[in-house]
Amino acid sequence: MFSKILVANRGEIAVRIIRACKEMGVSTVAVYSEADKNALHVALADQSVCIGGAQAAQSYLNENQIISAAILTGAQAIHPGYGFLSENAHFARLCRKNGLVFIGPEPESMERLSDKAVLKELIGKTGLTVIPGSRAVQSLDEAKNVAGKIGYPVMLKACAGGGGRGIRLIETADELDEAYVQAVSEALNAFGDGSMYLEKYIFPARHVEFQVLADEFGNVVCLGERDCSLQRRNQKLVEETPSPAVSGKQRENMIGVITDAVKQIGYVGAGTLEFLLDGAGNFWFMEMNVRLQVEHCVTEILTGIDIVKWQIRIAAGIELNFTQADIRIMGSAIECRINAQNCGKLEFLHIPGGPSVRFDTFLVEGMRVVPFYDSLLGKLIVYAKTREETLRKMRASLCELVVDGIKTNVEEQLCIVEDERFSSGNYDLTFMGNK
Repeated sequence: MFSKILVANRGEIAVRIIRACKEMGVSTVAVYSEADKNALHVALADQSVCIGGAQAAQSYLNENQIISAAILTGAQAIHPGYGFLSENAHFARLCRKNGLVFIGPEPESMERLSDKAVLKELIGKTGLTVIPGSRAVQSLDEAKNVAGKIGYPVMLKACAGGGGRGIRLIETADELDEAYVQAVSEALNAFGDGSMYLEKYIFPARHVEFQVLADEFGNVVCLGERDCSLQRRNQKLVEETPSPAVSGKQRENMIGVITDAVKQIGYVGAGTLEFLLDGAGNFWFMEMNVRLQVEHCVTEILTGIDIVKWQIRIAAGIELNFTQADIRIMGSAIECRINAQNCGKLEFLHIPGGPSVRFDTFLVEGMRVVPFYDSLLGKLIVYAKTREETLRKMRASLCELVVDGIKTNVEEQLCIVEDERFSSGNYDLTFMGNK
């Protein structure tokens, strides 16, 4: 096991990783930008190093500064969290070159799986059903030709995409020209890669993803599914597990196929396979995230498996000490993402409590929310034995949560969980007006 880990991230996920390390008896190093010098993750870590200016490119995306901080402090491994450098194969390779362990998949695996179009071809050979689509297209003319063959409507997606960026729904040929230019520009700005691919638009559908843990000894365990259909502009707002649309038999079948698929592609680490679930109950593979997901904690509270700790253990070469038979999908858990809608000073904070209520956050009274990073302030997660009880608990917890001085989406989240469509479980990706 590692004795010291550098956390190459900020916000609630940096706090979450540091807490996991403390529970494991592992020392931590926080890196921070000039804007985050008074942040909670800096205060909680055993050591801290300023790595640059407020802009992410000057700090949390500055690979050389992060590597230097790790070497300077004697860290043995780097945990990238999610976002920033978490899916950057070049950074993972740089860690290895400098004698550091990247807590995530090997760079070769990341490179092989990072191109979503290529990944779909690979997954299609494992027995999972893949959404019909193309490999990377090199031009607008090629995109038009491919779209015509697939048949409208189609989804235009960035090969290196994530977080809902570089994605456009194209309903008719007339829309493709403008959408292609916009999506390429967005992908270049977000990922430094403007390559695109197209796939058939599945409608209506739900977004359902399966969490896996895989070690280097060939053991793969699936921790069940999360329903992430509550989205605005491809950004997730609410997640729940288990999905009210997935039966026990469907889950059992999918877990069997998914664990076999992960073994076939030789993946090691924490990963998430994302699917569209159509109205006929068919699962269509979309993509695989080779990192920790923002919504990992809703699975943790349901299964009792600490995904962050197991990420670290797997990277340290430790074998999973549980099997698929040990995973029990019992009860219900829901997570609401609490986002800032403006910048400002946090004047007062009250966090709801009670059995099986969890709020992962980096907020402390007196801090300022700055405009340089993601708007996520925290994740409110609740668990109960039944979905009805979980809904009541979430409504009560949202009513109790107070974030004074910063405008948030708490009221919107309360409206969502009070909506009859959500309460009944009869919702899909169109809930927030997305089509």
